[in-house]
Amino acid sequence: MGDRSRGRLSADSVREMWQRYKAGESVSSIARTLRQPLGSVYRRLRAAGGVAEVARKRSGRSLRRDERDEISRNLAAGLSFGAIARQLNRPVSTISREVSRNGGRDAYRAGAADQRAWDHARRPKRCRLAQRRRLSRMVASKLCKRWSPQQISGWLKWEYEGIDAMQISHETIYKSLYVQARGALKQELLNHLRSGRRMRRARAASGRQQGRGRIVDAVPISQRPAEAADRAVPGHWEGDLIVGANNSYIITLVERGSRFVMLIRTKTKDAPAVAAALIEKIKTLPAELRRSLTWDRGTEMALHKEIALAARIDIYFCDPKSPWQKGSNENTNGLLRQYFPKGTDLAVHSQAKLNAVARELNERPRQTLGFRSPAQVYCHALALTG
Repeated sequence: MGDRSRGRLSADSVREMWQRYKAGESVSSIARTLRQPLGSVYRRLRAAGGVAEVARKRSGRSLRRDERDEISRNLAAGLSFGAIARQLNRPVSTISREVSRNGGRDAYRAGAADQRAWDHARRPKRCRLAQRRRLSRMVASKLCKRWSPQQISGWLKWEYEGIDAMQISHETIYKSLYVQARGALKQELLNHLRSGRRMRRARAASGRQQGRGRIVDAVPISQRPAEAADRAVPGHWEGDLIVGANNSYIITLVERGSRFVMLIRTKTKDAPAVAAALIEKIKTLPAELRRSLTWDRGTEMALHKEIALAARIDIYFCDPKSPWQKGSNENTNGLLRQYFPKGTDLAVHSQAKLNAVARELNERPRQTLGFRSPAQVYCHALALTG
């Protein structure tokens, strides 16, 4: 469990903190388990960029603490360096250097010598990007173009095949960004990562593990009609939230066949607020154009049964960690970031502004539609229902 003195973490608590974080636990859950303030745990993780330090260990060639104790006792007994070396099966030079660097025969103390050796061994190796400035500049330039670390690493393998000095793993790039002590990449480059996170997130982290995102009686996407998958029949929608600063949100709805988008203003992501906004909007559609709605497993859809009943639409949920199952919506959310950049407050935009943005997107010709616009395809489908 945690330390009794709140705000201070013992070595054991720090180890437990990293174990839990790497296992995917939320910061709030870790803080509760360790009985520590949330801010203390977060600051500790944030300072390290979410990347745990590699546990230090002694080299097998170094003198151990028990060997230093033996040296101290034998020195007190008046044994020579050669005799001590034979007892420990070490070179005489190792013993003589050990004693001379720690005050000589009369001043040698095993505990102080062991701590000095441990402290002296802390020589952090410069990371690969810090050692190779050309590679560092190349990586930084690609990050500025919003390339992901995986894309950069893969491109370098292809572009500089066989040149070891120009190779780097995506994990090293991430660590160089999140762990600023490495001094290889500027922290400002974090702004170009798609995730926008300020510290590394554990791969195991998921809403399912945190007890979040559990939708009661969710109907899986595998039960959605085949007509929704092939986009042949209009009226099948995908929905999501885009998130802004200060807990601000916009609801997005995309019709799968036409890619027609509708944007809905909502003050919060609470289930009642999202349900009310969706019901009001969906009820404006003709019955033939509200066949199904596909969403991910966010808790904003906890009232999905009420939405389905009031709006008379079937609701299906993507499999966990499968955003590609509503790819039209994910693609549209990416286009919307031109109008609503990450980190901006979405609450400042009126519904009229959202309608204008949606109209502009819907009037753009799309290659996937044979360079017709979503509005043209949607209006054609609407005419057919009439």
